Amino acid sequence: MKTIFLTVLLSCSITMAFGQNKVEVLSKKDFSIGESIAFKSKILNEDRTINIYLPNGYGQEEGKTYPVIYLLDGSRDEDFIHIAGLVQFGSFSWINMLPETIVVGIGNVDRKRDFTYPTNNKRDKKDYPTTGESATFISFIEQELQPFIDNYYPTNDIKTIIGQSLGGLLATEILYKKPNLFDHYIIISPSLWWDDESLLKEELSPSNAPQSVYVGVGKEGKVMERVAKELHQKLSSTFSDNTHLFFKFLEEQDHGDALHLGVYDAFEKIFKAEED
Repeated sequence: MKTIFLTVLLSCSITMAFGQNKVEVLSKKDFSIGESIAFKSKILNEDRTINIYLPNGYGQEEGKTYPVIYLLDGSRDEDFIHIAGLVQFGSFSWINMLPETIVVGIGNVDRKRDFTYPTNNKRDKKDYPTTGESATFISFIEQELQPFIDNYYPTNDIKTIIGQSLGGLLATEILYKKPNLFDHYIIISPSLWWDDESLLKEELSPSNAPQSVYVGVGKEGKVMERVAKELHQKLSSTFSDNTHLFFKFLEEQDHGDALHLGVYDAFEKIFKAEED
């Protein structure tokens, strides 16, 4: 009986103690870092969603324009939030790593379809049955998405693309086939093994070189590490000094976590080089 009494008394004491320190909630509201826009894509013939990060003070300075970062795998439950956080941090005045920038996160519907070109590899076809529509997706970026962003937001001419894994494959394909679509390419852990590494065998046009290309890869196995290094070597032998080229082996990271540190390193290198 004494044990029961002491237990009840202790419980009452704890309740009273917490009650005395109860926090009064003054207000509660949603917290947003930007906008989410859904629209019908005529080129893709489907509804698409883009997530937009807007810099601090956006719209407060008349006539101000912003560069744009286009982020593949840009859904809210993918890479959008943490990459937007890097952009916010990097553009703080006391950091000054990159200018205030709009981030456009392209939400996925079927990344295996959109990020890959047709393959002759039987294993690729089996593992990725919807594959092979990257040309259509690149047209969507060029003919629908970029014009929409430029018309809807006060942008300038500086455009960057970030892609990792299959997104890195797509970013590399754009670099090969439409290099002037972006000024800066941040390519992390590109899946260049696709179609028996056929993209690496194609030729680049040195006359259409972008301002900068950053290639990064983690400790991800011999094939992934080799193809990333071969991409950088090919770019180095093709592009002139007018294009800033960077390579980073993220030896402490793997395929799952190379993107965040790779992008941070890319921001430091690319935009510092741009200032120089």
